[in-house]
Amino acid sequence: MTRPVVGVIGNHHLIENRFACQLVGERNLWALAQVCGALPLTFAGCPEITDMEALLATVDGIVLTGARANVHPSRFGLAEDPAHEPYDARRDSLALALVEACVDRGVPLLAICRGFQEMAVAYGSTLHPEIRNLPGRMNHRMPRLPNGEIHPDQEVVFADRHEVRLAPGGAFARIMGRDLIRVNSLHGQGIMQAGPRVVVEGVAEDETIEAIRVDGAKGFALGVQWHAEYDPQTNPVNRALFEAFGQAISGYSKAA
Repeated sequence: MTRPVVGVIGNHHLIENRFACQLVGERNLWALAQVCGALPLTFAGCPEITDMEALLATVDGIVLTGARANVHPSRFGLAEDPAHEPYDARRDSLALALVEACVDRGVPLLAICRGFQEMAVAYGSTLHPEIRNLPGRMNHRMPRLPNGEIHPDQEVVFADRHEVRLAPGGAFARIMGRDLIRVNSLHGQGIMQAGPRVVVEGVAEDETIEAIRVDGAKGFALGVQWHAEYDPQTNPVNRALFEAFGQAISGYSKAA
């Protein structure tokens, strides 16, 4: 039986501050292989390397993953600020165009964390570079030790940290089978103002936007601010999301 192929975007990274690499977190790959039954295909988040037309002719779906780099503020009308680096302008160029191409063609698209922000910006949303600095917002960054270092225990880092209220009757509520879920939180940027085609379907208790879909999309086009790829093998919320994506890519493959 042929497995659907899912393209997973890479991120620019320097190893030892010398060797340029395109990296993908393995948890994204395991989630696709184990929950969706898909063959993950990593592609460079770089328009000079990745031919978007060839990519879309090859895959049955796309995952835009999280990443350390922020979406460049020029993409939503703000000035660059060294305090909010690093940026990955090449990934911005490819990902924003890829979001629109997938939505227009009905290629299933799942956007996670930075990918969620790319999906939002592609359709006219603005972002805040540090959502925790807004009045009344919680710290959405990953947990750290008192000395400032990132907590060494991944179970602590990726633990569920807040609730998300889902829009009753919306796509996410149907997928999850409920209107209230709990999720992890590891992000700095967040949506300030949603664009006209960005439908907000989930918000945290501090009103931070956590789940979106693209209005009028021809196929699956959902984004989540949390890291759903961490534990969909065991977490019922994240598993439901990846299973729904798996159904979408299987359906797209059959129709192709």
